[in-house]
This record gives sequence, C-alpha cells and structure tokens, in this order.
Amino acid sequence: MSRVVFLLVPRLHLLDLAGPAQVFSTAADLGHDYRLSYVAEEAEVPTAQGLPLRAQTRWPELGPEDLVVVPGWRSTVRVRVGAGSLARLRAHHALGGTVASVCAGADALGQAGLLDGRRCTTHHVLQDELARRYPAATVVRDVLYVIDGRIVTAAGIASGIDLALHLVAGREGPGVAARIARSMVVYARRNGDDQQSSAMLRHRSHLRDEVHRVQDLIDARFTGRLPLPELARATGCSERTLTRSFVDATGTTPLRYQQTLRLERAEHLIGAGATVESAARSVGFADARMLRRLRERC
Repeated sequence: MSRVVFLLVPRLHLLDLAGPAQVFSTAADLGHDYRLSYVAEEAEVPTAQGLPLRAQTRWPELGPEDLVVVPGWRSTVRVRVGAGSLARLRAHHALGGTVASVCAGADALGQAGLLDGRRCTTHHVLQDELARRYPAATVVRDVLYVIDGRIVTAAGIASGIDLALHLVAGREGPGVAARIARSMVVYARRNGDDQQSSAMLRHRSHLRDEVHRVQDLIDARFTGRLPLPELARATGCSERTLTRSFVDATGTTPLRYQQTLRLERAEHLIGAGATVESAARSVGFADARMLRRLRERC
C-alpha cells in the first residue's frame, strides 16, 4: 500500500489539490494500491475559491514508499506553515519518502529547508519570489515540473495533474498512466520540461478581435493547409491588412504562428518518444526536413 498524504494549508487552490487527488484516486479505482489522506493544522481549511474543506489533524503513519503533497495557495498571500507540519515534511524526507508540491506549495518545502541545494520550480508568477526567498535553491523557470531526487515540484494548477501522472507512470508503468489520463479526459500527459505558457497563450495578450478570430482558426486547424486568402476572408479584410494587423498584434505572421504551433506540438511528441519523422507527419509536414530546419532555428 502506498499512502498519499495531502497537507492542506489555508486558502489553497482547489485544482492544485483536486487534480493530483483525482489521478491517485483513479489509480486506486483501477486496482492499484493507493490510499489518500488529507491533513491540516486545523480541521476546517478555507480555500481560495470559498469552499471550506475538512481534514484530519493527526498524520497517519508513513513509510519510505509513501508520498506527501503540498498543494498551492493564492499567490498574493504568504502562508507561514506551522512548525509541526514543517517537521513532518522534514521527517518524511529523512525517512526516505518523497515530498512534492504544487504551485506556491514549493514555499512550504522551502520553509522546511528541503529546497536547499536542489532544483525546483513553481508557477511563473512566483518564480522570482521563490528564488529570492531561497537563494540556496536553483529555480528552473518555465517548466511544468522538476524532480530532484525525492523532492518534486510542479508549476501549479493543471500541472499538478501532469506531475501525478508522471509519478504513477514511474511506479505502475506508462500504460496505467495513459488509462488514468483517458479516464480523466486529459488530452495528453505532458513532459516536465514542457513550457508553462504554450504558444497559443503567449501571442494572445493583444486586444484585436479580428486577429483573435484568425488565431482561433489556426489553433483549431494548424496541422492542415491554411492559405492566407482563406484567413483574410474569415476577417473580411484584405490579405495585406490582415498580415499587417497580425504582425502588429502578435509580432509574427500568420504562417510563422502556424509553424510555431506545429513545432511546439512536434517537440512534445518527440519528448514522448516519437521519431522526428512521425512527429513531422503528425503536425502536418510532408516530411521531416522542414521540422528539422525549424528546430535548428530555435
């Protein structure tokens, strides 16, 4: 039996907790030995979303095979974790167990002294502050999760699901993790070094409706042919006007934006074990030559 204990702190984010909990709960439903526990310093725990949670105030007995997870909380709040909880985190790690965090939960690991001399990550909004608070740690930026021995940190929110799937895959095999992802209707199990902000988000901070409409079309059909005249017709403007507006809003052309999406998806497939040739075909290239050229430019 592997016990997964979630340490709940005040104003935690529900998805930081619910995502990983769903992964391990689904693993148990599939017949694997996982037992989930929820502990806190007080029996009632307020959340950032306003839904109070109930937790145990006594920790279960833990062994080296067990996992402790600290979900994150609202980034604008500095949570001082109690001395007893920090001692529990240190003791479990010293026993040979794994300690994980999601989002701001990395700060709890830092307060426990578990980040010193280790690589770690957190949500991109919190990375600078984490590095400032714990200069002996190496904060890895813009990745989904980092595993450094038995200290495991995830970027936050949905990345907690990716981390939990990775941990299940390491223990039960990738096939089990794939079954869980399918059960949860998760599109794909992302790699730890995938970027926190995808290309679809990085180019969306502008306020031009016509460009957003074109991006919607490209996002939905980036593996196929998207001639500029077709995109221009969708916005009711000329090809020249569309290109100028697109570049002004995003800093790139519609074609280069499509290629960026293809490259990002291909890199994910390659990271998951696909060959360059099969990844190229999957994202719409006739062969791997163009994909190789794009990878060389980056």
